[in-house]
Amino acid sequence: MTKREKNILALALLTGVVFAFTQGLPAARAWQADGAARLEQLQNEIAREQRLQDSAADWAERRAGVEARGQALEAMLFQETAIPLISASIQRLVRDLAAQHGISITSTKLAESMQTDGWLLVQQELSLITDNQQNLLQLLRSLDTATPSLGVSSFSIRRNRNQYAGTLTVVGFSQSQSPRAGSAE
Repeated sequence: MTKREKNILALALLTGVVFAFTQGLPAARAWQADGAARLEQLQNEIAREQRLQDSAADWAERRAGVEARGQALEAMLFQETAIPLISASIQRLVRDLAAQHGISITSTKLAESMQTDGWLLVQQELSLITDNQQNLLQLLRSLDTATPSLGVSSFSIRRNRNQYAGTLTVVGFSQSQSPRAGSAE
């Protein structure tokens, strides 16, 4: 190899080294940075998926709790949507509970009702008679835990000789239309 060829080769080698430092090194750094960014993005996505998996069980538990609460609340409502049917159900429930505690229902008044925003309140007044005041307390406790739920809005009692007579006004609730009838599923 001649001196001229050696100089050309050294110049070519120097040009190659300069090219490698000016073009190759930044390209390698960019490629490394891009790889690190992709790795970080994948780690973030894996962490996000892990959080979603962890929270899925929590959300499923919450959903089950809400559905159970919804069923419990639905059990507290009268399922009928017509006032006469709700009134009859209230009367039957109160009569059954009263009979269990030795109380006689002597008469019932016409039910009063109010309707608003899809809800129906039915108020029923009943006259009752018993010979033991403890029976009245047991009836009130039974009404408090009755299903469907009944509320006592008024209660009055008076003693006549050896009997207790009075009136009891109970309130029951219903939805005026089925909640699923109006929704499209």
